[in-house]
Amino acid sequence: MSALTSRLSALAALTVAGGLVLSGCAGAATPATSSDADAPSGSSEGFPVTFEHMYGETIIEEAPERVATWGWGATDAVLALGIVPVAVASMDYGGGDNRITPWVEDALADLGGEEPVILDNASFELSVEELLAADPDVLIAPYSGLTQEEYDAVTAAGIPVVAPEEAVWSTPWRDVITETGKALGLESEADQLLADLDQQVADAAAEHPEFEGTTIAYAADDVDTFYLYLPADPRVEILEDLGFVTADAVTALDTGESTFYTTVSSENLDQIDAEVIFTQVDSEDELETFLTSDRTKIIPAVSAGAVGAIVGEENVAAISPTALTLPWILPDIVEQLAAATAVARG
Repeated sequence: MSALTSRLSALAALTVAGGLVLSGCAGAATPATSSDADAPSGSSEGFPVTFEHMYGETIIEEAPERVATWGWGATDAVLALGIVPVAVASMDYGGGDNRITPWVEDALADLGGEEPVILDNASFELSVEELLAADPDVLIAPYSGLTQEEYDAVTAAGIPVVAPEEAVWSTPWRDVITETGKALGLESEADQLLADLDQQVADAAAEHPEFEGTTIAYAADDVDTFYLYLPADPRVEILEDLGFVTADAVTALDTGESTFYTTVSSENLDQIDAEVIFTQVDSEDELETFLTSDRTKIIPAVSAGAVGAIVGEENVAAISPTALTLPWILPDIVEQLAAATAVARG
């Protein structure tokens, strides 16, 4: 498995996203609730709450006050709901030297309070010892690679765990937000947060009616392997929410090797007949290679220059939607798509 696919599987199909042309400089989301980092997460009136998940059942008896997160998206959801976690997973792709993504840094600065413990996530293995040292009263990890052994060790210490719903790295991004809200006693706030995020996408679509019905393929070129992302990928879902239609060629070329991507051999790249190509790369050099290589230029949209691209690790990580990444990266995505669509439409 390539480095690109490993990142995808681990962080959101990355889905953080493994691995278009602006750097992400859009403003971070403002947390949705009180900025009092020491406040309890929510009202105790809605408790206990029960979660069914791949490892069984979890009951949270009362509103947690010391929240730990693991995986992708849960940290962002907790912060967007106005709570500062006591421990979070390090972000080793897109997190910079301090292993915290810029949108999380912005939210922490807005909320104030004590900075969370950074749990080492370099190998995607949870150190239960590190976690317990932070003294949490809940672990929220619905989109993660949490193993049965890790789950058993944390729950044996008396800490309830919100585990992945059906399989590791598979819980839909919207469910991450709703489950986090439920765990914190902030269900209505989570519903409003999702409504606000959906409205941001709807507003962007309304501002760009040219997106409606334009065919698109979300692609990435990783050394000797060319990837197309399928409609099940949450990043493709955002493109479709903006009005784009996944090109028929994408599903026609699907080999069934994954739920969220397929690989395409070099001799079949000319079959990708989408009007617009959207891609992600770690650097400007990689983008130049994508745009100019003999291999990729046989794709009609690449040859025509109808390519939207997000460049840089933190920006690529942000494409995988969460409560904080979507507003952070959406303006850049929209700007790139608008330019590519203008080329495609002549």
